[in-house]
Amino acid sequence: MAGHSKWANIKHRKAAQDAKRGKIFTRLIKEITVAARLGGGDPEANPRLRQAVDKALASNMPKDNIDRAIKRGTGELEGVSYEEVTYEGYAPGGVAVLVECMTDNKNRTVGEIRHAFSKGGGNLGEDGSAAYIFHKTGMLIFDGQSVDEDALMEAAMEAGAEDIQTEEGQQVVYTDPQEFEAVKAALAEGGFEPQVAEVTMKPDNTVRVEGDKAEKVLKLLDALEDHDDVQNVYANYDIPDEVFEQVGV
Repeated sequence: MAGHSKWANIKHRKAAQDAKRGKIFTRLIKEITVAARLGGGDPEANPRLRQAVDKALASNMPKDNIDRAIKRGTGELEGVSYEEVTYEGYAPGGVAVLVECMTDNKNRTVGEIRHAFSKGGGNLGEDGSAAYIFHKTGMLIFDGQSVDEDALMEAAMEAGAEDIQTEEGQQVVYTDPQEFEAVKAALAEGGFEPQVAEVTMKPDNTVRVEGDKAEKVLKLLDALEDHDDVQNVYANYDIPDEVFEQVGV
């Protein structure tokens, strides 16, 4: 699991960073709209929509905003039609990168994503060139100092979690994506509220990068995150803490 603890920790930092940037509302509205369009407007019958609505509520998004996004997805209100697309590439040092986007103009988006990779010292690849390194998983991160590790482990295993790990002062529960909502609900009933809860893409292995190369990786990922059409960026880096401090991640 080398590198995975840092990966989970950065997911936690990123969630807080997104909220500060004010980007999370825009991304969640897109996700809610697309989830409602694909699976219907009832969160109880649409797990993807349920996850997006839960995230929106946890981020203090007004319920009216959520309802409007759902109605745009179901066609009750007019709105922009977004298309989902995932780009794959490599950052400096051979770090694999997945970029999930929602766009109303694929030609524009792919050109801008390709430019970001090139400017950042990486390259945009073909479909399948990086995706095989990642797998989808449910992830719930808890503050290790405020939860009882043994109690959480027992509750998580009883709820059907796949694994629980101690990672840099945090307790991280991993689940099958299909069981994510059930495990999350069971833990909530037991009084365990996660700091981060999402279905994400986890790397099966990581690449250690240091020094200038590590800084270039982080700057490229930051540039991709800043793009208006980007929903999520995943990468299999393992980077020293001091580099994160220098770059401000």
